[in-house]
Amino acid sequence: MTDKSSLRDAAPLNGTGVHLAAALHANLTAPALVAHSLRKNEGRLSADGALIVRTGVHTGRSVADKFVVEEPETAAEIWWGKINQKLPRAKFDVLKSRVQAYLQGRELFTQDLYAGADPANRIRVRLVTTGAWHALFARNMFIRPAEEELTGFEPDYVILHAPDFEADPAIDGVKSSTAIALSFAEKLIVIAGTEYAGEIKKSIFTVMNWLLPAKGVLPMHCSANIGPNEDSALFFGLSGTGKTTLSSDPTRRLIGDDEHGWGPDGVFNFEGGCYAKVIDLSQNNEPEIWAASHRFGTVLENVVAGPRGHLDLADRTLTENTRACYPVEFIPNVELSGRGGQPKNVVMLTADAFGVLPPLSRLTSAQAMYHFLSGYTARVAGTEKGLGKEPQATFSTCFGAPFLPRHPQVYGKLLQALINQHGVNCWLVNTGWTGGAYGVGKRMSITHTRTLLRAALAGELDHVEYRTDPFFGLAIPTHVNGVPDEVLDPRQSWADKAGYDKAAQGLVQRFIENFESFAEHVDDDVKAAAIKTAA
Repeated sequence: MTDKSSLRDAAPLNGTGVHLAAALHANLTAPALVAHSLRKNEGRLSADGALIVRTGVHTGRSVADKFVVEEPETAAEIWWGKINQKLPRAKFDVLKSRVQAYLQGRELFTQDLYAGADPANRIRVRLVTTGAWHALFARNMFIRPAEEELTGFEPDYVILHAPDFEADPAIDGVKSSTAIALSFAEKLIVIAGTEYAGEIKKSIFTVMNWLLPAKGVLPMHCSANIGPNEDSALFFGLSGTGKTTLSSDPTRRLIGDDEHGWGPDGVFNFEGGCYAKVIDLSQNNEPEIWAASHRFGTVLENVVAGPRGHLDLADRTLTENTRACYPVEFIPNVELSGRGGQPKNVVMLTADAFGVLPPLSRLTSAQAMYHFLSGYTARVAGTEKGLGKEPQATFSTCFGAPFLPRHPQVYGKLLQALINQHGVNCWLVNTGWTGGAYGVGKRMSITHTRTLLRAALAGELDHVEYRTDPFFGLAIPTHVNGVPDEVLDPRQSWADKAGYDKAAQGLVQRFIENFESFAEHVDDDVKAAAIKTAA
């Protein structure tokens, strides 16, 4: 792709409301963007050539500062509340105008990109930003059009990205100096007051979550890969549960690590890159991600490095949420088309810090919808500010509540219909603790988890013996080659059996309380599959 830097070429700013730039860098390649980033002192190079940047006070998404513009065209269909906070159209117009005025006269970087590997279900995205490294992030994360496709490129959605602009709650109608505001009617996203680049990708994910259900396509917060028999598999899970790690399997081709659609023609990636958590990344356990994090073109967010640029992936000085952003082709065993056929397996990942869920269990389609709507995992001290010593249950519906503009039932019913239509096998996998809760037990062996998953995906568990767990109603295999039987049964892995029963009863109650808001919106089979009483 040819690099451009032009004051005369206005095309990269069409549709943005920004009419002048001090310097305009349109669709630069990765080397050019790295060079500009270093010139602007935005970051430094690692010993291997990756670009190391810091995101300041925002080392994660600013959930409380995300808004959807209240517009008559869409208001009735939006899931309003803490996730989708209302921003009056008049206030959005003020914020938009102020950000447009801020961007005019500054050095700008634009990238024209696709979201969606399926041409029938893709959107064209134009990013306008003051940050060279943010442009590189977007170039890595989204799908890069061919050179000829850039001619006459007209965006479907525009992102105005002003990380150093401070919003004013009194003027802009927001809550702080940070604002992420999305207008579906205007097809415009304004991101201000945060350098954390994850806001860019997740804003477009929210757009895809809005557009695709109306076309009968399920948007999903999941990773996906393809086996040697062209069998696709989906891996749902919240941050830290192992989506990226477990889908980056050398025996299967990676489709993508985070965002996908599932429709009549199968599975397709929304993105062209990966955004992997790299805290405590192991070269032995996660060699593909480790290698991608140590090469030129990768962006490393808040990763600490020594004076010579050697990475310390265990250093939590800046945040637990250290990240590597790289093009998907940096993973050696990848499906470059970003597409796969109808999935044969759906895996729901949870990191249960209470240590009571089995390492693997088989789900009916109704149970799959129940656990999909529940979106359970558990967080522990050290992974998030404000957490105490005890694990905290987290329920994020559809494994991606912060990105759902529609009501969760819309996505849940789509999932169940697709599972039933295509006869998909469904699994719940605990990548969290065994033998006790966090602080007593130990983290589930990744070797055991991989062994169980490979057996499930290969069809080896289709005809084995299962037993029903008395607390959660889950079907647990009694024996899987390569995994000790006592590991398969979470109660047997605890020395304190009474302690296990108490912890399991406590988690059952949390599931029951969380599901109360969904009970009236689901069909009878899902109600029957729901966890009802503690044993």
